[in-house]
Amino acid sequence: MTWPVVVHSDSPDRTRAVAGGLASLCHAGDVLLLVGDLGAGKTVFAQGFAAALGVAGPVTSPTFTLVRQYRCGAGAPVATLLHADVYRTGSLPEMLDLALGELVEEDGVALIEWGEMAAPIMGADTLTVSLAVPDDPADAATARTISILGRGSWSSREVEVAGVLGPGRRRVGA
Repeated sequence: MTWPVVVHSDSPDRTRAVAGGLASLCHAGDVLLLVGDLGAGKTVFAQGFAAALGVAGPVTSPTFTLVRQYRCGAGAPVATLLHADVYRTGSLPEMLDLALGELVEEDGVALIEWGEMAAPIMGADTLTVSLAVPDDPADAATARTISILGRGSWSSREVEVAGVLGPGRRRVGA
């Protein structure tokens, strides 16, 4: 198989389900970079991911707080979900000051919105989840194309990733 794995979502619920499938594969220290324009569904994805980990309560974008930590439910593959939004950070040194990598090392997983900005400091072991709104205005309200690319420690998990995503997935370049 060859990365990326691509899934077409026709609703926010399907986007949340894709996120939940990926959450089931996570290990302590994993980093997911969420990429997409404003309104592409990064926070919807984060909500589905958090729900699958048993996070109680609402999950909203940490745009102004930058980082939120959530305790995961019993039976989750990790104890803590770190949800970051680096859109308002001004530089890579400011992102380094957040210490995102250190916060997930022991028992957590990180979801970083605007992940393309944080990629240079997060190392090679990342799963990039890109969400794109279709060009057709009729589909723009609910449909999304979700492209998933694993690097480093995620490289060997492509079959697992494709397996949890179910119908509607395809490999690019196959």
